[in-house]
Amino acid sequence: MSISLTPAARERMIDFLARDANAKAVRFGVKRTGCSGYSYVVDLTDTIAADDHWIEDAGVRLVVDAKSLPFVDGTAIDFQKSGLNAQFVFENPNMTGECGCGESFTIG
Repeated sequence: MSISLTPAARERMIDFLARDANAKAVRFGVKRTGCSGYSYVVDLTDTIAADDHWIEDAGVRLVVDAKSLPFVDGTAIDFQKSGLNAQFVFENPNMTGECGCGESFTIG
């Protein structure tokens, strides 16, 4: 599994993990939604399944379920702030298109 975190993304994830004593890792994956097909999911998790894939990056354990891995392998995750907005930003080499609003993407 090849997923990378920028320093800003790593900092944000460390902050999230520090707020929840039960969290064991940050779960990253996809779900079917939107007009293009998939959207990203970033959440805390207290469970790691036997078929999950994970990396450890400077204190952040990032977990990806087996079904999501083909869609996100190779992704670089950043965290960006712009004015009042703050969000994770994904550079995914597997993405072939996205909807006009940028909320969902296509793999294919």
